[in-house]
Amino acid sequence: MKAYIHQAIEVEKAGLKVNFKKTADFHMPEEFQHKLDQIPALKAAFEALTPGRQRGYLLYFSAAKQSKTRESRIEKYLPQILNGKGLDD
Repeated sequence: MKAYIHQAIEVEKAGLKVNFKKTADFHMPEEFQHKLDQIPALKAAFEALTPGRQRGYLLYFSAAKQSKTRESRIEKYLPQILNGKGLDD
């Protein structure tokens, strides 16, 4: 444990930073893109969310393997997005 702490201190002193992915780098499921194109209010509400909340939704929606599951997830969380809430709010 002490070795990890010392290593973390050295990393901090060196000023190393982690490059995180941008929200635009995440895969946008085509079902969700279709909804954003259909409902302008949804697009505005989604863009108003914080980048972390946007990534959370994109990861959750794209994790489903079947299109039917992605569509049901999107439909379930439409009201929450429109209310400016995150996935777990």
